[in-house]
Amino acid sequence: MTASYRYDIEILNLLVSPAHAYFGRAREGAADVPTTDANRVELVAGKGIVGDRFFGKAAHMDAAVTLIAAEALEAMAAELDVGPFDPLLTRRNVVLRGAHLAPLLGHDFALESGGNLVRLRAGRPAHPCAWMDQMLAPGAHAAMRGRGGVRCQPLSDGLLHRGPAVLVSPVPLDPALAGTPSLLRPSRLP
Repeated sequence: MTASYRYDIEILNLLVSPAHAYFGRAREGAADVPTTDANRVELVAGKGIVGDRFFGKAAHMDAAVTLIAAEALEAMAAELDVGPFDPLLTRRNVVLRGAHLAPLLGHDFALESGGNLVRLRAGRPAHPCAWMDQMLAPGAHAAMRGRGGVRCQPLSDGLLHRGPAVLVSPVPLDPALAGTPSLLRPSRLP
């Protein structure tokens, strides 16, 4: 990866859950599954986050790690006139502050934290599910469209740590746009 842009960000939350809370549970309601907001997580190239529900699952190899901007959650809460959302209820693995994620789609990038560098490929948008209306607030499903984050494939092994971090990007980003809705279409690469 030839990166030319570096952005100071913060990793606020690192969600790890061994089971699905919402997927396939339309009639039963959300599952009560163990969920950890870890201080650090271990990523394995091509597999995901150790201990997470998507780790090593063939259908999710290209999208095993989800990232979302905290600013998106804050903007949604303001639009819906509700208190702050618990970011863990979105079931996104990594909640970042100061990260404009949409332009990363279709690109390889890196996160540096705690002296470690983890390379990722932003492959597709993380679309919200209808559960957001029940878990966050009525209207959250629609409000989250275009700002549900990105689903990524880890390209290297490494650790992510909660706290100050650096996002290393091959494309320019605008941190002021971190919470704004986007069409979230992958960039066309040459």
